[in-house]
Amino acid sequence: MAKLTRRDGLILGLGAAAGAMLPGGRALRAQVPVADVQPPSYPIEKGAKLRVLRPSKFVKGDEELWLANSKKFTEQTGVEVIVQQESWADLRPKTAVAASVGSGPDVILAWQEDPHMFPGRMLPLDDLATYLGKKYGGWFPVCEIYGKNQEGQWIAMPIGGSGSTMVYRRSSVEKAGFDTFPSDFPGFLKLCQGLKKVGHPVGFALGNAVGDGGWTDWILWGFDSSLVDEQDNVIIDNPRTYEALEYARELYETFIPGTLAWLDPSNNKTYLSGDISLTGNGISVYYAAKNSDDPRMRELAEDTFHADYPIGPLGKPSQGSLVINAMVMAHTDYPNAAKEYLRFMMEKEQYVPWMEASIGYWCHPLAAYDESPVWTSDPKHEPYKNVLRKAMPQSWKGTPGEAASACKADYVVLGMFQSVCAGSMTPKEAAAEAQRRAERYYKA
Repeated sequence: MAKLTRRDGLILGLGAAAGAMLPGGRALRAQVPVADVQPPSYPIEKGAKLRVLRPSKFVKGDEELWLANSKKFTEQTGVEVIVQQESWADLRPKTAVAASVGSGPDVILAWQEDPHMFPGRMLPLDDLATYLGKKYGGWFPVCEIYGKNQEGQWIAMPIGGSGSTMVYRRSSVEKAGFDTFPSDFPGFLKLCQGLKKVGHPVGFALGNAVGDGGWTDWILWGFDSSLVDEQDNVIIDNPRTYEALEYARELYETFIPGTLAWLDPSNNKTYLSGDISLTGNGISVYYAAKNSDDPRMRELAEDTFHADYPIGPLGKPSQGSLVINAMVMAHTDYPNAAKEYLRFMMEKEQYVPWMEASIGYWCHPLAAYDESPVWTSDPKHEPYKNVLRKAMPQSWKGTPGEAASACKADYVVLGMFQSVCAGSMTPKEAAAEAQRRAERYYKA
């Protein structure tokens, strides 16, 4: 937990300013086109103090610049800010406790659809979201889905999304006989089989990983199946799901042992150790290798490349994104300070340096930030640029809400894939079990 005061803000505040410059002294913020829109007025309450809950870092720059920008806010407003960071697995239960008991953090950067689990427990953000959308080129569609309730009111505001691409060692892919990375499901399976054959296996998280377990959605949706239909009827027990599970089982045979217990940090560590040559991940793997003092890690970074997820029978990209979705809690004593804090953090002077320090680990939700130099400073960053533009919501094909959020929190889809890959259920048995589990939430 970090307590941010006016007195200790200077050093990191200067660090944020330094982070806002490109080589040669060119300002990052000048790269982002903005509209001339007046911000909403939030007169800050006397004596305001804010407690902010957010997920723990996966790249060092994310944490450093978030704290630096928070200190900068303190310097400019006098509002003391305490930032608490929770592990990815613990963020969801911490959010639920705060919302249920009506006390705790004033601002929570929750996971994707989690705000929809707590109707009435957060303040509306329509004026803030409208302002930011007009100023910065508009919100990407998935962000509006995550941010708005079914009545069209903004109940939360996406801050960014952890983008996942295929992370691979080019030398291993070439050794397996591939000059380019496959763009479809059959080609991807052949690549994984080839990598295992040459002793360079792959690995995807099959434990209850909040972010990295999302590759199972990619496969399910890629076969044009989903948990629910457009009317929110549970329909996961269907032949297309069986095909998706059969495909996943074949992929699993190419995995390094132990992936059934993998959580979010696992594939990062295993890739960086050299034990796997391909995984699905954010840019954190490349970030760690590129910024290491170890020459072997630098060599790994040189050999590491990123590619879009292959496309399945659906015929279009079918992956989601792990979105951090900011809520101002209804129990806060300082609603204006909380809204002003979120506005401040999303303005280009703070947001672009944060993106740069994170090398794009959290992809932007607003179109104007396409022009951030982070996407052109290194060609290997570019595949992450459109993660939120193309992302599907976790409730696809249905609507966000308490049931969709509860199914995600209970790992209904991921658990189905776990059972098949572990060999404890057939695809039909696993789909039937997922159907029963999901119906408990959708019929509640």
